[in-house]
Amino acid sequence: MFARRHPFLFFLCVICACFTFGLVAVSGIAVLGAFIVNNEISGVISSSPGNIGVVEVTGPIVSSKKIILDLKAFRDDDAIKAIVLRIDSPGGGIGPSQEIYRELMKTRAAKTVIASMGSVAASGGYYIACAAQGIVANSGTITGSVGVIMEYANLEQIAKKIGIAPVIIKSGEYKDMGSPMRELKSSEKQLFQNLVDELHAQFVSDAAAARNMETGVMAKLADGRVYTGQTAMKLNLVDRIGNMDDAVQWAGQKAGIEGELTPVYPKEDKMTLFKKLAEILFQDVNLGARLSEQFRYFFN
Repeated sequence: MFARRHPFLFFLCVICACFTFGLVAVSGIAVLGAFIVNNEISGVISSSPGNIGVVEVTGPIVSSKKIILDLKAFRDDDAIKAIVLRIDSPGGGIGPSQEIYRELMKTRAAKTVIASMGSVAASGGYYIACAAQGIVANSGTITGSVGVIMEYANLEQIAKKIGIAPVIIKSGEYKDMGSPMRELKSSEKQLFQNLVDELHAQFVSDAAAARNMETGVMAKLADGRVYTGQTAMKLNLVDRIGNMDDAVQWAGQKAGIEGELTPVYPKEDKMTLFKKLAEILFQDVNLGARLSEQFRYFFN
């Protein structure tokens, strides 16, 4: 009856239903294919025997979830006798860096953990490296940058030129401090400075404690400057000069591994493509992450 009275609307409904069904079918096939492929890849990686786990930290540190899962997996695996943390990162968010640091401190109480620095292991990258029982860096590795940075852009003049006037309704005096639509008041700047100083003190304290260094000594080195691996070794910020293989060999020695040292990497994460797509689609929903990104252990 509906089809006769509204043929055009009925036709649109049929087309939409067919399109939806087709989209679901294609997505299902893609998910199944990705699951099978990832299972095959993961099987190859995980089936190879290994006694040294390698956890990679590459690029800006924006999330700690996968790194922590990898650390836990190797920590709970009796076949893994030592862990090498391979870092090639300029740093990143304070929260994720502190979470990784804490997990590394728990892990090194159970197994040997050695950090291997790549081209850059600065700021948050250096922070997490400190939690290892030893740090190996290349002579030319860029490291250090012990400090905290907060940045925001003042768009007030641009807004005036194009005729935008912000309207703010807030519950407290400081609720909109850091707004890009106006200059910071002196009291607001002081509050932000106090916050940065507190976070910096946490960085210095944690790094000094993990490195068995006096807090005052670390504080003198923690003015934000970067060091080469060679200079960092002279300053006791790293322990040895070497590459990834040297870190593996040292980890094996400290763990008392006899025979061949076989590094093994974590399983590939299933459905990685779809997870990344979901993160891109819903990244604007996590407003708290936006605020936390303003405060970073980051080397610019």
